[in-house]
Amino acid sequence: MRIERIPLEVPTRAPGGRTAAYVIGDDDALLVDPAAADDRLDTDLDRVGHVAVTHHHPDHVGRVAEYATEANATVWCRYGRGASFADATGIEPDRTFREGTTIPVDEGYVTVHETPGHTVEHVAFEFDDCVLVGDLAVDSGSVAVGAPEGDLRAYLTSLRRIRAMDPDRLFPAHGSVIDAPRSTCERLLRHRLDRERRVLSAVEAGNRTVADILDVAYEKDLDGVRDLAGQTVRAHLDKLHHERRVQWDGSRADPLQ
Repeated sequence: MRIERIPLEVPTRAPGGRTAAYVIGDDDALLVDPAAADDRLDTDLDRVGHVAVTHHHPDHVGRVAEYATEANATVWCRYGRGASFADATGIEPDRTFREGTTIPVDEGYVTVHETPGHTVEHVAFEFDDCVLVGDLAVDSGSVAVGAPEGDLRAYLTSLRRIRAMDPDRLFPAHGSVIDAPRSTCERLLRHRLDRERRVLSAVEAGNRTVADILDVAYEKDLDGVRDLAGQTVRAHLDKLHHERRVQWDGSRADPLQ
């Protein structure tokens, strides 16, 4: 099945300052994450029959309403998230999907997989032994998973599910196409679990606030991203608290006695 990748200039804190939109299929195609206007997308509209997003962040939804209207396309969103989808995109969905829903494209279909973690409504789209993964994975660096909307337990589960599918390629929203999906998922899993160990060690060493834990758990310069790192630490503390490995009340972390 044909896939066209179109990087779009958008206001985003993701590396590179771009979000990739994708058009899957030749006829009755699926347009995913149209974040901004682009001449290439304008040209593709005559073959677009469906519009969807991987999640509702502003750097993924900027032109959903306009392109869906111009193409007279069916607008899809995750089941139970219609109100937040409409708030984010400015258009009401026509249909909803959940795990395993198939969207007809060309003479085949694209399968939806629920991949929460980066956000609660995050999904991925599988076709031809490939997966369009949105903000679930990146070829280099890591994905922001920050509280309150990010859930690290869900994120790790989603990564493991994609790894188990063993696709040929992953198509992310940011950065390069991923030609080594399994090793990339494993790298991202190791990164998150290593950060978790650093956060837990910081708490066990007597650091109680997010600000103090940040200074111990991160070795790199956090200039310009300290707020994102703080949200990530909160997400780790939420996970550790749920697993009964620390006490965390949203402002103070303590080791379990």
